[in-house]
Amino acid sequence: MLAGCSETRVEWIGWVFSVPPSPERVPTLMDDLIAYLNRDDIPVMVQAAIGHAQFESIHAFTDGNGRIGRALVSAVLRRRGATHNAVVPLASGLLAEREDYFTALGEYRRGDPTPLIELFARSARAAAISSRESIARIKAMPAEWAAELRPRAGSAAASLIPAFYDHPVMSAGEIEERAGASAQQTYLAIAQLVEAGFIQEITGRKRDRVWVAAELLAELEDLDRRIQAAMRSRRMSDHRATRGPDDGA
Repeated sequence: MLAGCSETRVEWIGWVFSVPPSPERVPTLMDDLIAYLNRDDIPVMVQAAIGHAQFESIHAFTDGNGRIGRALVSAVLRRRGATHNAVVPLASGLLAEREDYFTALGEYRRGDPTPLIELFARSARAAAISSRESIARIKAMPAEWAAELRPRAGSAAASLIPAFYDHPVMSAGEIEERAGASAQQTYLAIAQLVEAGFIQEITGRKRDRVWVAAELLAELEDLDRRIQAAMRSRRMSDHRATRGPDDGA
């Protein structure tokens, strides 16, 4: 329903809201959204952007709608074959353009999806280009760790190197399970990885501890910064282009 109006839009994209819909309408709207996301006759970036915006407009849950909405984007890209082995961190680009994102979301709810689709396309491009360098670095990490530690074949350390590559955040129980060794051998391996700087403990507790692959997460944080920097650089470039050579003189 349009803000300030009692008239209901008929077309699909016209399910727009200035506030979340009443609870009894949510199941029907979600069924409609799922049917849309399962279509294959729509450009993938258009589908991802509109699917995300529609979910955020439905606001199906009291909490976590943003996280689920971002996950839907990755799900669309994966289902349509745009991605295969990695998740494109498109949300990092949106974060750099937070004001434009909320403006575009408002335009979508008023019936115009174009600004949102264009923003998603710019974010996807920045994320894909910036990710190439990080993917190369991350893929090289297990071999680099193994070359430095030189773990014995079949040892707990040898098992934990690829385990932390696949699962960057693990509890003590998860580490023991993946190490395939005794508790004593497992904790010796953990100590080796910590000393080498590959992992670190983040809880500061003696029980229920959790370790993270510090180097891998640091690379992902750097990727996030580079994507945001690329978006800001593109914004400044576009701004200079629209001003023209004589503007501001």
